[in-house]
Amino acid sequence: MTGYLTTHVLDTARGCPAAGLTIELFRLTDGQREKLKTLVTNADGRTDTQILPEAEFATGAYELVFHAGAYLDACGTPPEDPRFLDIIPIRFGMSEAAHYHVPLLLSPFGYSTYRGS
Repeated sequence: MTGYLTTHVLDTARGCPAAGLTIELFRLTDGQREKLKTLVTNADGRTDTQILPEAEFATGAYELVFHAGAYLDACGTPPEDPRFLDIIPIRFGMSEAAHYHVPLLLSPFGYSTYRGS
């Protein structure tokens, strides 16, 4: 099996995919963060390409950073100052060459994630 990384962001408050949400991917090595790429979710709440395709996949520690505040602002969610959820970092490890799917279920006041399939 080959390794790759994907995500799917769903807006649970609005009951739809979170389109237009910016996501950054970092590799974590010896306490340092190396930014690998920035992507934006499409109309289905997914990225148009795999976040980390097979050709770029390596096991290790990573961080996905979801820019929830900017997404909520763009959707017209009533603003707070400061917004309860703005930047959502999710740190995780990939220990084998497999499909890692890290979805985000998002609302203005909470979120959840898990290792999906």
